[in-house]
This record gives sequence, C-alpha cells and structure tokens, in this order.
Amino acid sequence: MRVLVTGASGRVADGIKNHLEGDPAYEFVYLDREDGPDVDHVADVADYEAIRPAFDGVDAVIHLAAYPTTDGTWEQVLNSNIIGTRNVLEAAADAGVSDFVFASSIHAAGMWEEENKPDIYDIDDDVTVTVDDQERPDSYYGVSKAYGEDIGRYYVEQREFPEQFYAIRIASIRAGKYDNPYGDAELGVERGDWERGSEEYVTQVKRLKGTWLSLRDFAQILECCFEDDEVEWGAFFGTSENDRSWFDIEHTKEVLGYEPRDRAEDWQSPPPELVE
Repeated sequence: MRVLVTGASGRVADGIKNHLEGDPAYEFVYLDREDGPDVDHVADVADYEAIRPAFDGVDAVIHLAAYPTTDGTWEQVLNSNIIGTRNVLEAAADAGVSDFVFASSIHAAGMWEEENKPDIYDIDDDVTVTVDDQERPDSYYGVSKAYGEDIGRYYVEQREFPEQFYAIRIASIRAGKYDNPYGDAELGVERGDWERGSEEYVTQVKRLKGTWLSLRDFAQILECCFEDDEVEWGAFFGTSENDRSWFDIEHTKEVLGYEPRDRAEDWQSPPPELVE
C-alpha cells in the first residue's frame, strides 16, 4: 500500500516513522510545506495545484497537516485546516485514492472537557463522551476539525473517491521523551511554569493520564484503518488504555479491532530522562 502523509514533519508523523516505516506492507510518501530529510513533496496544502501531483499513484492518505493548537485565530486555521483539508480531499478524489485517514481531534468535542474540568480528570469521574454525542468545538481549531469530519462525509457519500474515510479524534500525542503521561507536567517544569509536585503539576499529570495516545498506539490505529474494509465514514476517539479517559474508545476497539498496548495508569512516575 502506497500511503501519502501530509504534515510529515510534525510530531504526530513520528508515530508513522517510528513504528510503521520499514513494514513491507507500506510505502510512505511524505508531503510538508517545508523541506526536510524525509520530505518527498514540498508544498502547502492551501495551494491545490502545488499538492495535486503528490497524490498520483497513491492508495491511501493520512492527512496530518494543520495549524496544531487551540490558540489559533480564525485567520491562522483558515488556510491550513479549512482550505487545506478541502484541497487534500479534492486531490484524493481527483487521483482516485480509496482510503483517507483524517487527523481529527478531541477538540471537536472539547466543550465536554471545558464544562466539567477539573473534576473530569479524576479517576472516579463518570463523564463519558461517545462519537454519538454532539460535536462541541472549544476553539477555531476544534471547529476546523469538526469541519474536516463533515466534509469527509460529504466526499465519501457524494463523490466516487475516497471510498473510505476515518476521522481519528486524537487526544494527546507527545513526541520523543515526552511520549508518556508525565510529558506535559515535566515540560512545564523545564519551562519554569510550575514546580514538580505542585498543584499545577499534578493537574497536568491527571489530564494527560486521561488523554494520552502513545505513538505506537496511534500507529496501531492507522493499521486498523488500513486493514478495515467495512467502514465508509466513521469517527473514532483515539487514546491509549486510560482509566481516567472520558472518551469512549470501546467503539474504536469494536469497529476497528484496536487493542491499545499502553496504559496511562501503569506510569507512577516520570521516566528518568525527564528528571535528570
């Protein structure tokens, strides 16, 4: 399977490079707006004509390119997240690409967290959000991800291609040494935002123990999508096996066969490389 990855230089793409690259079942082709050692096509997803050639001969697309955070203004998310997502879908449709995996986000339903925090971070809190619950974006970024899910449905239902569309509502992916439930808390210590063991530190650990999606679990979700031949359009929450999670991943397990390998509560302290 030849797979085009947009946003190839971002941290989410590390899940592909670290855990799927080298698998003979896949040939990955990387697109990014900036050149780099792994980049095969340099183009901005906001420029349709520039990205279109990258889709020829491709069987699947993993669309990661986006303005990545909830602090984005409308102007910041418009080109990459709104226009860019439409362009990537249009290019996939024009090239006859069958499978499309969209990096959506929990922020498409982020108001459930905003209304219920900080209690929602506790292990005994009973809030559960499923894919059947309403989209409730918490930011322009969240709006752009809800839009991506909806325009993806339009394409699979109204156009010949893509034939299958998977919206993975990614929770929290962290790269490198921060790929663990203590990553955000320890990064705050490094920046001087709080001290280790402080109330702010503990809150960050609790939240990430609910939202963490390890890179290798993300890679497994992608494999599950590519092995599936039943879903036409589907939204799926993506976390590791987290007891504190308020997102329903049972749907992801049942429909896609996802079996997370990592569990947040197995971590009782940060890894040594973060505290040295």
